[in-house]
Amino acid sequence: MPIIYYFLLFITILLSGVSIFAFKKIQPRALKLMLSFSGAYLFALTVLHLIPEVYTAGKGTAGAFILLGFFIQILLEVFSEGIEHGHIHIHKKQNAAFPYGMMLGLCLHSFLEGMPLVQRFSESGTQTSLLTGIILHHIPVAIALMSMLLDSGIKKSSAIFYLTLFALMAPLGAFISNLFGQSGNDLSIYFNAMMAIVIGIFLHISTTILFESSEQHRFNYLKFFIILLGAGLAMIS
Repeated sequence: MPIIYYFLLFITILLSGVSIFAFKKIQPRALKLMLSFSGAYLFALTVLHLIPEVYTAGKGTAGAFILLGFFIQILLEVFSEGIEHGHIHIHKKQNAAFPYGMMLGLCLHSFLEGMPLVQRFSESGTQTSLLTGIILHHIPVAIALMSMLLDSGIKKSSAIFYLTLFALMAPLGAFISNLFGQSGNDLSIYFNAMMAIVIGIFLHISTTILFESSEQHRFNYLKFFIILLGAGLAMIS
């Protein structure tokens, strides 16, 4: 995978998180719109590009691994508290205990998402589309994470450290996956399984974002436009 991809995965997350210092306070409406856009892009990318590719390359086991990824994400949310799709839980400063479980779940989630970014997908253009999807998804997540960390009462330097740790997880997953891919062994089954697992994760996250971003399930023209925009970008990518 090109070095620039590792850099983009890391720097976009880091800059998104620290941008909260410039805006002082997160705007829930803006965050929901960003989540809606990324959710629509992820959903369309998964249905239009990722699922067909993994079924074409797979040998009949893709469906089982997609289901596995879906249920893995359900388990990860027990630790991450649903921050992947915009849930922000503020812990009172006077009783603040650092949410290690949340960080663990979020880092594992990010690590798994980075693993399918392997060189063999670059020929079909899926690698670039997947990279874009991960970045778009992680931007609002990084903002939400930084907001939660600061509101929990920890120091700014500590918050930036944990944000940096989160930003490193997707590039690390991609690096390890590429490292195994260059070992000379036939790891196509492994790559297909990892892609299918991430597809399951994407399906869970994207549908949850789209279902939960509507207040009281009322139709919102701006949100609908943003969703169409995200899906349209995935169609042409």
